[in-house]
Amino acid sequence: MSGVPEIDPGLLRRMPLPLPESDDDKSSRGTVLVAGGCLELPGAVLLAGIGALRAGAGKLQLATCRTVAPHLGLAVPEALVIGLEETPGGCIAVGAVERLLRASERASTVLLGPGLGADGAGELVRALLEGMSDRPALVLDAGALEKLADQPELLRRRGGRVVITPHAGEMATLLGIAKEEVSADPLAAGRRAAALLGATVAMKGGETWVVEPDGSALRCSHGHVGLATSGSGDTLAGIVAGLLARGASPQQATAWGVFLHAEAGHRLARSRGPLGFLARELLAEVPSILADLGGDGD
Repeated sequence: MSGVPEIDPGLLRRMPLPLPESDDDKSSRGTVLVAGGCLELPGAVLLAGIGALRAGAGKLQLATCRTVAPHLGLAVPEALVIGLEETPGGCIAVGAVERLLRASERASTVLLGPGLGADGAGELVRALLEGMSDRPALVLDAGALEKLADQPELLRRRGGRVVITPHAGEMATLLGIAKEEVSADPLAAGRRAAALLGATVAMKGGETWVVEPDGSALRCSHGHVGLATSGSGDTLAGIVAGLLARGASPQQATAWGVFLHAEAGHRLARSRGPLGFLARELLAEVPSILADLGGDGD
């Protein structure tokens, strides 16, 4: 679409990421809390959390249902892992809210939603948004998106320090419209959601649109068909959360995250083949792409 700037290396270099000083410690690059997962989707939290670290966040907390937590701790030894009260069906229970709120006070960015099971998710998300302070930046993905339009003030009060990362189906549910309507004009859907929620929107698809509450937008047409694979969205959400933790603005973090994710797909397509690479493999590509773009502080 003419008039919408393209997210490319030149644009990213004009909106450089905050860079750490040579004597900074891990706390200075921020702490990401990823909350989500369930017995059926325990790996989503893992993918998102590693994405945050690969993007340069200094510290990581992973919060998931207690049955999964010990296994997650072994799989991601870099993280502090919090086991939460769970429902009989293996989802995070609403009773875990107080513990999540305490964990959020130690975080500079909270990512809520990867792998979050449907059992009580709407009530859990609402209770967290009502109780969480405005200090951490917030990324909402997957299971955390469904009920946002019911109480938009819970996000609007956060002063724009919110990113949501829906695909067409999630956006359709959020706005209460048909998926086909979103697919026909994803930029319009992104603008509608951004204005409603006061959030930066990464409207994912064949092209990804980064939309601000004032309607301004950026476009990334650099995606690759191989990115349409299980877990890919979790990696993107984690990368964005990690960049926010480093001090990037929501628009910066989202634009950089979308391009890093897309470029990782292209690099894997060249080394592995155009289809069949895994979401987890995207993450190891991120540091070298950051280095090539000057976003790692080296």
